[in-house]
Amino acid sequence: MAKDDRSSINPFTGKSHFDMVNDDKFLQQSYNEYYEMINKSQLLDNTQDGQIVRNVAIKLIQAVENYLSKIGRLDYVEDYYDWDFHLVADNTVNAFCMPGGKIVMFSGILSVANTEERVAFILGHEMAHALLDHARTRISAQNAQNALTSAAWVGSIAMDLFGLGALGSLTRAATNVASVGSQFLLINPWGRDQELEADRLGMMIIHWAGYDISHIPVFWEAMSSKNSNEHDFFSTHPADSKRIAAMNDLIYEIENQKDFYSQPVIGNPSKPKGDFKSLNGSKNCPKCGAQAAGDDQFCTNCGAKFEDVLKCSRCGASVNKGDSFCMNCGNKI
Repeated sequence: MAKDDRSSINPFTGKSHFDMVNDDKFLQQSYNEYYEMINKSQLLDNTQDGQIVRNVAIKLIQAVENYLSKIGRLDYVEDYYDWDFHLVADNTVNAFCMPGGKIVMFSGILSVANTEERVAFILGHEMAHALLDHARTRISAQNAQNALTSAAWVGSIAMDLFGLGALGSLTRAATNVASVGSQFLLINPWGRDQELEADRLGMMIIHWAGYDISHIPVFWEAMSSKNSNEHDFFSTHPADSKRIAAMNDLIYEIENQKDFYSQPVIGNPSKPKGDFKSLNGSKNCPKCGAQAAGDDQFCTNCGAKFEDVLKCSRCGASVNKGDSFCMNCGNKI
């Protein structure tokens, strides 16, 4: 099924995501890179660990499909996500799920994900990135950035032609700085909201598959706090109080039997209770969970500072100071 043959509304977020890519080329390139790596790697699929990864992956895929069937959105994955999974012999502590559902777990990550539930969370988190089209959004943002950069360069050259050479040079210098800053601070790492989305949907997927998610926040906090270069998965996914608070919020919602079938699983991932003002003007401390007034700058219980969060005017996603556009919906800021 082509992308255009299914609804553009993501069933997990209830909204259309920023998209500026050619779908056929996008998937073909992703698959080419995936199979090139697999063909060069030593596969451990037939080992005991490989069978654990396989069984977990099958459970998670079935859980996703069962959920989508219940909400009438199987069109989102049918004939589009070509699921495949492998355990690769590599000491790297990492895992990923490419667009279209190509899952790879490196054997090195089993040194920390040493239980089936932990393997499930790692796989669920990476599957969530693919199901939420985060790679497509990032590439679309890159394309938008390139278009803006090209336009700025053309404009600077026009200034040269009209005798405004100094102003043209300044424009080109500013464009280079903006491009480098966007590349390293915004494009390369997963965005703040994308990580919150993947955490939330990943935990929901493993919950639907029957795994206990109550220990995930503690596991995540302990492992990511090491933040060593040898642990690529955790070093590129930094732990912070917002993410831990959001995980605990989701556990609370599940324990209180929140309905996840009549509304999107991810309503607004950038607003965990531990970090934002609520309707009654109060908020919870992201560090200790104590309640505070909406306009408090510090927690009176533990002294933690409340961070100010900038939001996109269109979709409500978090943005950083100096961003030219929203990474989530493409809205110009």
